[in-house]
Amino acid sequence: MAEGFRKTPAGYVAHFDPEEIKLLTKLFDDVALTLEPEELDSVDEFERMLGIKTDARPPSDNAVLRMLPIASDDPEVADEFRKFTELNLREQKMSALALASMDVQNQRVVLNEEHAHAWASALNDVRLTLGARLNLATDEDSARIERLYSEPESVEDIAGYMGLLYNFTTWLQDTLMTAMLESLEN
Repeated sequence: MAEGFRKTPAGYVAHFDPEEIKLLTKLFDDVALTLEPEELDSVDEFERMLGIKTDARPPSDNAVLRMLPIASDDPEVADEFRKFTELNLREQKMSALALASMDVQNQRVVLNEEHAHAWASALNDVRLTLGARLNLATDEDSARIERLYSEPESVEDIAGYMGLLYNFTTWLQDTLMTAMLESLEN
């Protein structure tokens, strides 16, 4: 069974069993795949090199939209922001997810500061994706999921399984953030 992150002289350390390693790897990889940009064939090569997205429409996938939200109530400002930032943000998120996926290949995971920040981002994106798939919109929705799916025996369907994953990644992110905050206080 997983042991959450704690701060040690070696870095932020957590332990996972082989099944949890497979699960986390799959979650990180699946979310990274979800973040891959839509077809960029129509993008000018120079714009692609600069990371400019000429089509500024928000993503149609609700999970991706949660990870790359609309930046302003003003549609013109939101489109301009998305045009110049979305591709770079996708790449940063995919990079953090790939790094976390590689780090979790050992039962004992030791993270330095850079990797801890990547994990915090990756876990957040996994949670945002699961939350979107579960239609979580409020703190009450999250609390309901925590109550309903706190034990594997409580899972009866796909939504329950996703709820269990949401709770696991929430707990894991909480242990990492707590350890990171403790290191700031020292």
